[in-house]
Amino acid sequence: MRHFLDHRAHLGSLRQLGVWLLLVTPVAVLAGSASALFLWSLERVTALRLSAPWLLYLLPVAGVLMVWLYQTWGATAERGTNLLLDEIHQPGGGVPGLMAPLILVTTLITHLCGGSAGREGTAVQMGGGLAASFMSWFRVAERHRRTLLLAGVAAGFGSVFGTPLAGAVFAMEVLTIGRTRYEALVPCLLAGLLGDLTCSAWGVGHTPYHIALVTPSARFGFGHLDLLLLGKVLFAGTVFGLVALLFAELTHALQQQFRQRLNRPWLRPVVGGLAVIGLTLLLDDRSYLGLGVSSPNPADVTIVSCFQAGGATGWSWLAKLAFTAVTLGSGFKGGEVTPLFFIGAALGNALAGLLGAPVDLLAGLGFVAVFAGASNTPLACTLMGIELFGAAHAPYLAVACFVAYLFSGHSGIYSAQRVALPKILAHDVPEGITLGELRHNRPQNDRTASRKQG
Repeated sequence: MRHFLDHRAHLGSLRQLGVWLLLVTPVAVLAGSASALFLWSLERVTALRLSAPWLLYLLPVAGVLMVWLYQTWGATAERGTNLLLDEIHQPGGGVPGLMAPLILVTTLITHLCGGSAGREGTAVQMGGGLAASFMSWFRVAERHRRTLLLAGVAAGFGSVFGTPLAGAVFAMEVLTIGRTRYEALVPCLLAGLLGDLTCSAWGVGHTPYHIALVTPSARFGFGHLDLLLLGKVLFAGTVFGLVALLFAELTHALQQQFRQRLNRPWLRPVVGGLAVIGLTLLLDDRSYLGLGVSSPNPADVTIVSCFQAGGATGWSWLAKLAFTAVTLGSGFKGGEVTPLFFIGAALGNALAGLLGAPVDLLAGLGFVAVFAGASNTPLACTLMGIELFGAAHAPYLAVACFVAYLFSGHSGIYSAQRVALPKILAHDVPEGITLGELRHNRPQNDRTASRKQG
């Protein structure tokens, strides 16, 4: 009771909320406006690419241009989201002010010429870069800098997908596996909400998705759940996690091979661009170029079409995975998340036929669960599924995301992500190690283990 009547504590909380509103609001408005500009521009360059198919053949040239831009204007900014994560973990190196415009321009170039990339990396980097610039302009106190960077990430992610709650939790969850930074909860929530409101205020919308309500069967129904369907979701979540692992490992392996075998940085996207052109000609299908959310051509496989029976082939997910791994592994800019949505939705479409489950439900589960496994953010992805598809599907969304997270192992798309607690406590993973360090040390560890067993 004494604590309840402690007006000084409440005044302190109110003062802190006022400080965060004052600091977070301009960052969120900047990030939301940048996302609106990016989404509007992305729609225009995608329309231009679809109307001019020959632009695909300029993809190698576009790659050379990107390398030149980063080498000329912002070499450190090329690390992108990993640079932001490192700066939040250990402030000191700084985030270049040109990060936001560079990633915006280079992502648009990638999509204009047909590279298979996403938009999350761009939005997150723009949000973080704008937050860093704001802190520099107004000399924000050191104690607020880490949280403001997280707020920029939350605003960018929440506004570009129209999922403010998921954006807030993503910013807190993505830093470290097994530990969430709840001290940033209020500023990240404010940033996610204000960023999304700003993007909407500019008149920029998001693609709607719909999953029909699942009615439990008379035989396997238990409350509002269908236990047989839940078992199928459990199996699907396992597959989603393994595919997330495949995507992360293949993308990083290609990145490493490109760097080891091609000493000249400009040559990497040239080879990668030629590979994307070759894959397109081999499959005689342009469905896997660009973002892949929707297409004016009804024959194309898209994220939207994956929610319908027959909207994808049994191997559409693998084709998109290959296109994206080559595009990002060779150095093109963008993000992994929207391609992961495509891969997951197409995989869910294929699994629905095998399991005898609703196509729209499995596509929606794959949409968020493959991303949950690849980014190690099951809480954020569950919230994203609820924001996109409705709370009625929350139990199935949670099972798919959490199981995918478990089966994706200690791997992920962000090399700077750190491990606080291993996913399985029996695993001997050093606390604080990054996924990049873990991946680098893995072959040596495996050889040592083999020698011990021998």
